[in-house]
Amino acid sequence: MSRSLHWIGVASHHVLGGLARAGRAVPIAHPRLHRVEVLRDVPYRGTGRRAHLLDVYRPLDAAGRPVVLYVHGGGFGILSKDSHWLLALIFARRGYVVFNISYRLAPADPYPAAVEDVCAAYNWVVRNGHDYGGDPQRMVLAGDSAGGNLCAALALAACYRRDEPHARAVWDTGVVPRAVVPTSAIFQVSDCARFGRRRRLPRFVSWVLEGVGRAYLGGANGHSLDLADPVCALERGEPPHRPLPPFFVAVGTKDPLLDDTRRFAAALERLGARCDARYYQGAIHVFHAALWRRKARAYWRDAFDFLARETRGPS
Repeated sequence: MSRSLHWIGVASHHVLGGLARAGRAVPIAHPRLHRVEVLRDVPYRGTGRRAHLLDVYRPLDAAGRPVVLYVHGGGFGILSKDSHWLLALIFARRGYVVFNISYRLAPADPYPAAVEDVCAAYNWVVRNGHDYGGDPQRMVLAGDSAGGNLCAALALAACYRRDEPHARAVWDTGVVPRAVVPTSAIFQVSDCARFGRRRRLPRFVSWVLEGVGRAYLGGANGHSLDLADPVCALERGEPPHRPLPPFFVAVGTKDPLLDDTRRFAAALERLGARCDARYYQGAIHVFHAALWRRKARAYWRDAFDFLARETRGPS
C-alpha cells in the first residue's frame, strides 16, 4: 500500500472504521432491535475472494421492498462492507433491502477492477434481489467518497451503451436505477492535483488525493477513463441512450472534494437529469457518518425525503 493510501486509511478509520467498531458495542445498534435481519458473506462473484462478498440487511417483513446497493468509500484502497455496516443498517431500518458490498482494492487491483466488481454486484442484485424480499426494479445506488464515484459509474453503464464487457452487462439487464445517492464523492480520479489548483488545501491533503489517483489508475493503460471520471464523461454533453436517473448529491462545504459535486450537478442539469444538490455548511468529508451531529441528521432527513419521492418507498 502506498504511503498516501496508508494515511487516507488512518483518516477514514477515525470516522467510519472507528464508528463501526464502537457501534457494534452499543446494544441499541443491534440490527434485531430495529427489526432488521443480516445475512453475511453472500458471494456475488464465484471467485472465493472476500472482496467478492456482500452482506444483506433486510427488514424482517421484507417483501417487494426498494433495494439499496451500497458501495463503500476509502480512496479505492481500503475499507470494506464491514466498515460501512452502520450506513447499511440506517437504510434497512427505514424499510430498504440493502446489499452492502466489498470490491477489489488498489493498488493491488487497480482500475478497472473495482468497476468490474460493482457491475457484477449490480447484475447479481438484479437477478437475485427478489429472493431477499427486494424489488430490483426500484434500485437505489448509494455510496460515499470512492463509493460515490463507483455509483456514478454504474449509472453511466445503465444509461449509456458502452463497449466494456462489464458495463455492457449492466446495460443488458435493462434495469436503470430509480435513484443515485453519491455523498462526499470524487467524480474525477485523474488529475487529482486540480483540487489544489482550485482552492488552497493543506499540502498533506493534496498529497493524499494525488496518491489515491496514482494508485487507482495505475493499471488504466488502454482503458477508457469514463468510468473512473464520470463527471468528465457527462461534461462532454452526449445524450444518454436511456434517461439518467434522478440524483441526490451531497457534500460538506469544508470537504476538499466540494468542487467535484458542483461540476457533477451542473453536468447532470445540462443533460436534463433531475439533480437535488445539497451543500452542508461547514461539514467535512463523509460528515453524514457522524450520526449524532446536527448536519448528519439533516442530511439523512433530506436523503430519505428524496428517496421516498423517487422510489415510492419508505419515508
